[in-house]
Amino acid sequence: MEKLTQMKAIVVREFGGPEVMKAEEVETPAPNASQVLVKIESAGVNPVDTYIRSGIHAIRPDLPFTPGKDGAGTVAAVGEAVAKFAPGDRVFLTGTLTGTYAEYVLCNEDQLEILPDNVSFEAGASVWIPYATAYRALFQRGRAANGEIVLIHGASGAVGIAAIQWAKNAGLTVIGTASSAEGKQLASENGADAVFDHTDEGHFAAIKEFTGGKGVDLVIEMLANENLERDFEALAMYGRIIVVGNRGSLQFTPRLAMTKDADILGMTLFNAPPDKMAEIKTAIYDGLKQGFLKPVVGKTFPLAEAAAAHHAVINDKAFGKIVLIPG
Repeated sequence: MEKLTQMKAIVVREFGGPEVMKAEEVETPAPNASQVLVKIESAGVNPVDTYIRSGIHAIRPDLPFTPGKDGAGTVAAVGEAVAKFAPGDRVFLTGTLTGTYAEYVLCNEDQLEILPDNVSFEAGASVWIPYATAYRALFQRGRAANGEIVLIHGASGAVGIAAIQWAKNAGLTVIGTASSAEGKQLASENGADAVFDHTDEGHFAAIKEFTGGKGVDLVIEMLANENLERDFEALAMYGRIIVVGNRGSLQFTPRLAMTKDADILGMTLFNAPPDKMAEIKTAIYDGLKQGFLKPVVGKTFPLAEAAAAHHAVINDKAFGKIVLIPG
């Protein structure tokens, strides 16, 4: 690799709104003995990136920092102790030392996985946070099993699509919700058995009716402050609700959980212990290789328009993953 001195990166020098992200020329990092330098071809944008940027997330990086956890690209250089990767390898990231909203990113060897040849860089940048989150919610926290019925709120978003694909492959009946005809179609195209409009006041009753009155065994809840109480309208006895996303507080009646012997389980991907992370990484690679995991890219933005991408990931209707393209 030719010697690099400068690269373009998005830098956050103060916590705040999307406008605090600025494109700057910064020093290109150099890998030490156990590190890998990756040329980013595509960087994924996630809602959690916006929470970290604003300073409201439990993870509060030292300033200044470059955002981004998801990305895909080619290995540019490796340290002398790195055994798993070589320059030119196609990879997707499961973590980073320097942030993926940049032309190059520095990673530890264990923060990379080989990107199968059948997966594009844009799709590769759409993998880690959505598919790892959905896997942990469904299987590690939710104990989803073949033959069960799962309700996935926000089924047209990146995590929702990932959850549909995981659940269908595992033999579950999948019910999704979305707020537009396009979103409902996208969820159906990715395997949902039924999709309901979550702006319809009666959609919870319609979901229970679809299940023959039994209700759903599992709910993947993307917006708990809006839906948590009403989820019990469609939940079966002994059901489980996995809280994946939340943007505020709510008044909750505990008797709802008592009446159905229900479990309400929270999760954050970053809390997964090493053995569970290893399980997730293996499952994702196998799913990509076998082809039943098919990330959907919704919108692409140039790297310099990261602020617009952050606005879109929170405020626009979600149809797959939003990605940034350096250059």
